[in-house]
Amino acid sequence: MKVLLLHARDYWLRPYEKSVPEAGDPAASLTAQDALLALVHVEPADPAEHAKRVTQGIKQIKWLAGKLGTRSVILHSFAHLATGRAEPREAEALLRDMQARLADAGYAVQVTPFGWFNEFRVHVAGPSLAKVFAEF
Repeated sequence: MKVLLLHARDYWLRPYEKSVPEAGDPAASLTAQDALLALVHVEPADPAEHAKRVTQGIKQIKWLAGKLGTRSVILHSFAHLATGRAEPREAEALLRDMQARLADAGYAVQVTPFGWFNEFRVHVAGPSLAKVFAEF
């Protein structure tokens, strides 16, 4: 798993077109302010270590959210951080488990539409910790 974490001062997303035929119908748009945007790339080997990857991803997100003073998280499946990808249903399951565990820990979590190409705008804060890459 690879995760690019961005401190989004302002975030807007609109679904553009379906990329996975069985993807559901998304909401019209998504917005957030002062949130931690997690661009998550699930690799082919990650589903075999599903629970471990969920825990590692959450640990990194909680750590950075704490440093930034935010309890708002956006999980975005982002299959552009490596060449290999997990199967869509496996990647979505991993993201949904991350969402559930973060929500159980008191975070306000939004998940971008899975299986869609999206257009989005993000204003990333300037400090060094506003941009963190992690690989598990």
